[in-house]
Amino acid sequence: MPVKLNLEGQPQLQQEMEGRTILIVDDESVIRDLCSRALKGYRILQAEDGEQALNILDHERVDVVLADVMMPQVNGLDLLKTVKDKTPNQIVVIMTGYADKEIILRALKSDADDFITKPMNLLQLKTTIDKVLEKKALKEELLHLKRLDKLKSEFLGLVSHKLKTPITAISLFIQNLSRGFGDPSDPTYQQTLALILDESKYLGYLIKDLLFYSEVILREGPPELSPCNLRDIAQSVAGDLNYSALNKGVVLTSTFESNFPEMSLDRKRISFALRAVLENAIKFTHKGGTIHLMGEVTEKVVRLIVKDTGQGIPADELPKVFEKFYQVDPDRTGQIRGFGLGLFYARQFIGSHGGRLLLESTPEKGTIATIELPFA
Repeated sequence: MPVKLNLEGQPQLQQEMEGRTILIVDDESVIRDLCSRALKGYRILQAEDGEQALNILDHERVDVVLADVMMPQVNGLDLLKTVKDKTPNQIVVIMTGYADKEIILRALKSDADDFITKPMNLLQLKTTIDKVLEKKALKEELLHLKRLDKLKSEFLGLVSHKLKTPITAISLFIQNLSRGFGDPSDPTYQQTLALILDESKYLGYLIKDLLFYSEVILREGPPELSPCNLRDIAQSVAGDLNYSALNKGVVLTSTFESNFPEMSLDRKRISFALRAVLENAIKFTHKGGTIHLMGEVTEKVVRLIVKDTGQGIPADELPKVFEKFYQVDPDRTGQIRGFGLGLFYARQFIGSHGGRLLLESTPEKGTIATIELPFA
């Protein structure tokens, strides 16, 4: 696998390993300190026995566990087994002063990633840690590519299915026209024409959504943060969707407090999340209904609240709406428009900012969606 280079020409894997966390587990503080100095450049955590190490692993993200075999409480081999049972992909390197085949065999059976013998060669220690981290980075990249390929395949399958219905309807109507069928003065003809116009608009909507999804969803990496005002983002998204609401006969209004602070946000992803929430409100609110977008600021969080008078979501379906490709189908038609990805990614994008997306709903009375984002 070729190694990617960043803009400065440095290996990307090397940059990715910077800031990785190493947990050193040994009952002798001298050994822990020696290892810490040898692994300068990494974030170092220390534990004096396996029990303390397990407690740290419950609260910290650790890239490599470097553990001695002989320790009180929970020894290195028991620690290895417990860690691998709980997190199979966690890297564990075993330090041992014993050449006992039984110890090595037990460690191998428990899926130890590498071994370091005592007395330690500090250069060997650094090389071993670098090697297992590079191996982990390559595995993570491979898993990410596999997930991305799977997502693309699922998405393309869904797109082809969603495009088939409007294209088929338009094609049949054009075929009938080309054969001279239909009388323009016939009310049925006019109804069919209106249907085809509606399908054409929906096709345009799908293509627009497809381009938007491919730009936002398939973009790799963490949020691209920049100074933003959430009220400005919300007003922009609501303005873009106002025509869709009016076209359906739904009134979309908004009110915002004036003290919205400047925050570090990924504008595209936050816009996507709010857009997904508002589009769902429009989709499931009947003609004559209302949708109100409200923005408020508290001591710790900023909230965007979308309240609609739509048909609501049954209690048993509420947890499912955040699943990938799931769509609420109240009329059981099997023809719900859209891709079923909006709320799935909306929650992910809000979560990546340290926020929450909450839903409350009562069938036939409406839904309240709340986006919360912390100041930090």
